[in-house]
Parts: sequence; C-alpha cells; structure tokens
Amino acid sequence: MRINIATLFPEMCDAVINTSIIGRAKNAGKVEIKTFNIRDYTLNKHRNVDDTPYGGGHGMVMQTQPVYDCCKAIEAECSSKPFVIFTTAAGKVFDQQLAIELSKKENITIVCGHYEGIDERVIEEIADMEVSIGDFVLTGGELPALVITDAVCRMCEGVLKSSEGFMEESHYSGLLEHAQYTRPYEWMGRKVPDVLLSGHEKNIKEFRFNDSLERTRNKRPDMYEKLDLSSKQDKKLLKEMAEEDANTPTE
Repeated sequence: MRINIATLFPEMCDAVINTSIIGRAKNAGKVEIKTFNIRDYTLNKHRNVDDTPYGGGHGMVMQTQPVYDCCKAIEAECSSKPFVIFTTAAGKVFDQQLAIELSKKENITIVCGHYEGIDERVIEEIADMEVSIGDFVLTGGELPALVITDAVCRMCEGVLKSSEGFMEESHYSGLLEHAQYTRPYEWMGRKVPDVLLSGHEKNIKEFRFNDSLERTRNKRPDMYEKLDLSSKQDKKLLKEMAEEDANTPTE
C-alpha cells in the first residue's frame, strides 16, 4: 500500500510517519508513505497557495491550481490512480469500518486543508471521498490525515506481528477491547484477575470476551445497541448479565 499526503506542512507529518510502529513498517517496506508540499506546485513566484474568499469573510481559502497540480503529480508517480480523500468538516466520520475499507486500497492520497478551507471546485473535481475525524475544529487537515494513515497502515500485512493484534482491539469487532493488566500482581490493593494467571487459554479467552461485552455495555451503550449478539454463547452471556443486574441491589 502507498499513502500520499498533500500538505502545506510536510515536516509536521514526517515527524509522525517516521516514528514508532508506522515508521518501522515504512522503513521495512511494508507500507509506502510520502508527503508532498502543495507549495511546490504553485505557479505564483511568491509560493502563495491561498487568496481571499469571494463574497467576503474571514481568513484565506486555498486555491484550486496548486492543489489540483499536486494531486496530478502524485497520480503520475503511482502504479494506479489513487483514491483521493479530502479532510473536511463536512466529510464522512472516520471509524474502524472505514479504516478497514481503506486498507484494501492500493494507493490513497489524502489532501490536507488549511486556513478557511479549500476552494470547493477542486474538491468536486477530484475527491473520491471527504472524511472528518469528528465534530470539532482543528487548524488544519494534517492531524486528521495522520489519524487516518495510522489507523489504515496498522492493518496492512506485515505492519503488526499478527492480525490478532488489531482484530482484538476496540472497535474492530464492534466491542471495546478487554481490560489489560501487567506486573505487579497487586497494586494499591487491586489484584489482577486470577484467571489471567491460570494459563488456561479457553478460560482466559472467555473471560476477556465477557469483559469486552461488559465494558461496551457500560461505557459505550451506543456501540452495544448495534451489536449482533445472535450466537448461543452470546445469548447465554446476555442472560447471565441480565440475571446479575436483577440481583444487584439498587440504592
């Protein structure tokens, strides 16, 4: 997989993509990630990429030409036409399912907006998708681009030691991940659940699934309501949880 990030601040992105798991995967050739400075594609001798908005208003708007030419230069480098994403507040909210879908693409280009945004016409011309990482305001699209890059890359083959590394994590299966524990065994009177020290793989797996289900129900009821809990094991667990609730005294 190759991910291209078109940005006005490549140094900001490079600091992240060359670090930790993603950096190691990049250096090992498991994924290819490149940053492109949109300013390098402006025809303006002062390297300006923005102008005042038509109709008036605050701030500046990124112009069509440098963004378009940057994306076309990226496309010329790729083995196939990239799937082009613009990070915008109006975009589809990014989640684990979208990360899974994007991880199957061969080439992705993520365009980072800045200032008051990007001229709508270039978005209409070349965007395959607009993506948002949430309902809040950031100063630019670099952080969303890095969030998308990290979430997508870690599911590519060879980036993690095992596919189980991400399949058991929160959101991948629709459940929050089970609680994690490490040494010491006891800390401030709180002990690690004994089943985790038992070495009994089946019991540990069942305990962790139960814990994931319970944590999702208590901490993210919105996710819990969307779960497909139709298997015999799931129904048994739901019955046990309902009985436990019924036997819990209320204050």
